Amino acid sequence: MPSLKDLRSRINSVKSTRKITQAMKMVAAAKLRRAQAQAEAARPYAERMQRMLSSLGAAVASSPNAPRLLVGTGRDQVHLLVVVTADRGLAGPFNSNVSRFARARVRALEAEGKQVKLLTVGRKGAAFLRREFAGRFVGEITMLGKKTVGFADAEEIAARITAMLDEGGFDSCALIYNRFRSVISQVPTEQRLIPATVEEAGGRSLDAAGPQAMYEYEPAEEEILNQLLPRNLAIQVYRALLESAAGFYGSQMTAMDNATRNAGEMIDRLTLNYNRTRQANITKELIEIISGAEAV
Repeated sequence: MPSLKDLRSRINSVKSTRKITQAMKMVAAAKLRRAQAQAEAARPYAERMQRMLSSLGAAVASSPNAPRLLVGTGRDQVHLLVVVTADRGLAGPFNSNVSRFARARVRALEAEGKQVKLLTVGRKGAAFLRREFAGRFVGEITMLGKKTVGFADAEEIAARITAMLDEGGFDSCALIYNRFRSVISQVPTEQRLIPATVEEAGGRSLDAAGPQAMYEYEPAEEEILNQLLPRNLAIQVYRALLESAAGFYGSQMTAMDNATRNAGEMIDRLTLNYNRTRQANITKELIEIISGAEAV
């Protein structure tokens, strides 16, 4: 049975832990508001850019000189998966969920006879996937030391993907990240980047839902695509980074809130145990005093 001193030490230790988790919850909540606003603001632009390029690429996709960012290499053997996670933990299942999703995707592709390469953004995803797929890694990118995610970071990642494509490093590229739905819900999502989604012959995107806009372009489609395709790649990566950042802070806030409540419940149990032990010791001392007095 623990002594009163041990119980007091344990209670003080749990109280200190509760202060830390409560502070982390407040910090995550403050950062979440900004990250959520950025993620929600980026969605309409990224979605409309994707739909416009889908419509624009329909007229160029069949051309032998179509850009590789639009049609890929024409093969479907080597797949590059860009997995976006966080650099830090203490965020519940946020990192493990998207890492497991990526692991399942790698296994599914290899079961089909495909070759898979991995480019990770975030230390947690790299550490998780290296346990099983160390030989598939082609690079790791971290955002440690950066207070916020900027568009320049997305441009660097997009430039790296483009350079690998130009070197013939892969045939198809997909982005895997946690899409922010709410504070308590982040959905692992796969988005194909290369080859881009183009419209069917009927003028409707294979992946888009609802009515589709019709565009007239000036200058020619090829010239516009050469400028917009690299920018669209960076925009889609930037959107994924913002969604992942918002999801991380939401998951961390939820995890720290649960930890704070659990610490409070543990303090209550330890305090009750402490009081019972203290009362038992007092009762024991009183019995000893009374017994001694009666013996005299």
